[in-house]
Amino acid sequence: MGQGPLSGVKIIEFAGIGPGPFCGMLLSDLGADVVRIDRKGPGRSSPADVTSRGRRSVALDLKNPASIETCLKLMESADGVIEGFRPGVMERLGLGPDVALKRNPKLVFGRMTGWGQFGPYAQAAGHDMNYIAITGALHAIGTTEKPIPPLNLVGDFGGGALYLAFGLLAGVIHARATGQGQVIDCAMSDGAASLMAMFYGFKGAGAWKDERRSNLLDGGAHFYDTYQCADGKWISIGSIEPQFYALLLEKTGITDSEFKNQMDRDAWPSLKAKLAEVLATRTQAEWCAIMDATDICFAPVLTLDEAPRHAHNVARETFVTLEGVVQPAPAPRFSATPGAVQGPPPKIGAHNAEALGEWGFSEAEIAGLAAAGAI
Repeated sequence: MGQGPLSGVKIIEFAGIGPGPFCGMLLSDLGADVVRIDRKGPGRSSPADVTSRGRRSVALDLKNPASIETCLKLMESADGVIEGFRPGVMERLGLGPDVALKRNPKLVFGRMTGWGQFGPYAQAAGHDMNYIAITGALHAIGTTEKPIPPLNLVGDFGGGALYLAFGLLAGVIHARATGQGQVIDCAMSDGAASLMAMFYGFKGAGAWKDERRSNLLDGGAHFYDTYQCADGKWISIGSIEPQFYALLLEKTGITDSEFKNQMDRDAWPSLKAKLAEVLATRTQAEWCAIMDATDICFAPVLTLDEAPRHAHNVARETFVTLEGVVQPAPAPRFSATPGAVQGPPPKIGAHNAEALGEWGFSEAEIAGLAAAGAI
């Protein structure tokens, strides 16, 4: 049994890339028993494959009817399934929700794609940037000159993996209460649009312009942006509220009367230039000594090397090291049932006998699958 609030929850994950493995990692970190179905054949695993940590791998030949039957038998005792193929692929394999739910009416069948199971783009290839492009999110992020992809945080991981985990667990709660399973159609484009709810609200209220770096939260305001220091490093300033803004002026020694016009959008470009000039006079470390842990709403902008060593992250053990690889610890935190990294990324097929045996297969059945070349 895994350690965490999801201990006892059983998930089948069909191996994929990007958001699928990240969703499996989130569920595993909170204690779910996640068995990943990998394609049989040569494959490598690495401790650096962070999003594959914490589950067991069963390698199957999905062109073999015995392997398909094995998947369906596993689904019979699963709470949920995660798959990230294009629409129709699981059906062609004989593993679609129509078949699976007949075998297990309580099953929650989670399907993650970029565009969703239907719609004009449903069968088209794409990546995170494309999925968030049609939601308004990509247009809103970047410089005045061009939109800039915000890594693949908004589509793949925010709009995809997190929404699939949320939807899957909601489906499991419903299934346990009613005995009714269902299909979760998780489109990264839908999730990214959902993440934009507040900004569509701002736009509806007339408080958001469809121009990058001209709004309160997109770097348009001088008091909500990043600034380069004397040593070339960066700091973040988010002094929105009047009392926090007053503290910013106090700590920077700014007495220029123009800064009293905090919410005058026409003054923002001039004030930004002036503030940048002031903040460029000290190093990042010097500003940290002045502003750290104050109500300015301040933090240094850290690199991936620096972040795990920051005092706050060290105190909270926000990062862990597993087999020499520094990586984020499980989140969020639970007082009674804390999650944990359940183990390193598995080698493909490393748990054929172990996982199948624990999920109800006899030794004879496992031996038969091996003899048939299914595993």
